[in-house]
This record gives sequence, structure tokens and C-alpha cells, in this order.
Amino acid sequence: MSTDTLIWTAVCAFDDILPNTGVCALVEGRHVAIFRVGPDAFYAIDNVDPKSQASVLSRGLIGSLGDRTVVASPLYKQHYDLRTGACVEDAALSVRAHEVAVRDGRVWVSLT
Repeated sequence: MSTDTLIWTAVCAFDDILPNTGVCALVEGRHVAIFRVGPDAFYAIDNVDPKSQASVLSRGLIGSLGDRTVVASPLYKQHYDLRTGACVEDAALSVRAHEVAVRDGRVWVSLT
């Protein structure tokens, strides 16, 4: 998808997200978890845990399973691929992944 046709929302300053942590933002009425992995890789997925319906995925632990960068839900411990939103343990629990960009020192998200 061309980034020119996406609607972008500024969510925070680059430095507001510490490396290897996540934050939650309300983007177009949707709870979105934005993660900073390492010094400068950013990912965004829906923040609502599909199993509990709680807005908690931004509080999960970031790690890896094989070649996947994932976040573990703090409630039921399912792992969500930060690139795709796929739930590793149960495809029926997958969440949406969103576009992220860093421009002018700010983190921007576009719902996809």
C-alpha cells in the first residue's frame, strides 16, 4: 500500500517510547499498541487482547520466537507477531497490524 494514500496520526515524540517497550494510543477511535524494538524499529498492532477484550497488549513483554518479533499478552500469554498481528498459538485470536513511520522526531501511525 502506498504511504501517500494513508491517513497518518501523530501519536507521540520518538523519545517518548523507550527501547523495548510499548505504549497505547487512541488512533481514529481505535486502541493501538505502538512498540519500539531496539533503538529505532517501530511496530503497531491493535491493543485489545482478543481473548479478554482488555486493552493491554501495549503492556506485554517483547521478545522473539524463531525469526518473529512478538509481544506476549500480559493476561493469557499468547504471542502476537508485531509485523503481522498474527497470534502464534491461535490464528483465530490474531489482531490487526498497522503502518508506523517516524518523521521529524515524531511517531506516526496509520490504520491499515
